[in-house]
Amino acid sequence: MRNIIVLCGLAALAFSSVHAAEVKVQWQDPEKFTDIRPANDSRKSYRERVIRKFDEFFQQMATKLPEGYSWDVTVTDIDLAGDVDYFISGAGNALRVVKDIYSPAMKFSYVLRDNHGEQVMQADEKLRDMGFMQSIRSAHNSDEFRYEKRMLEDWFERELKPGVEQHQHMLPKVSVKPAV
Repeated sequence: MRNIIVLCGLAALAFSSVHAAEVKVQWQDPEKFTDIRPANDSRKSYRERVIRKFDEFFQQMATKLPEGYSWDVTVTDIDLAGDVDYFISGAGNALRVVKDIYSPAMKFSYVLRDNHGEQVMQADEKLRDMGFMQSIRSAHNSDEFRYEKRMLEDWFERELKPGVEQHQHMLPKVSVKPAV
């Protein structure tokens, strides 16, 4: 049963990426990031899980970009929402405590190119969502890294997507004459 679910998920991902930009995410010294500390996991496996999830977030956003575009992202820092507290839970366990004073933040740079290889956008981004606790879209959302995902999606909709749309409006219109 698990194999079927994985295959269905891979098929959906493959189908959704047919009309998507190609995204390449590089991770610059993730072991030095501000906060990707685990609560009850090994540092290495937790860091790998964080990287996998954020790779998925960028891939999902890339599906909203025009086909043929390429998006190169270099992540230079992550500060996950909350903070790991080793004293609250006791017995050597730790707990990630999420309070509004521990807002999620992320630093990355990117270059976005169109289907002709022409640079559309480039920037160094420093995101922080100070209001992450007040803007919960669903009270029942318990997805891991939901605050960081929402921060990235909000940035994408506010910054990257409008820049792409503006670039596409500036492109010369190609007219196709009907065959006679």
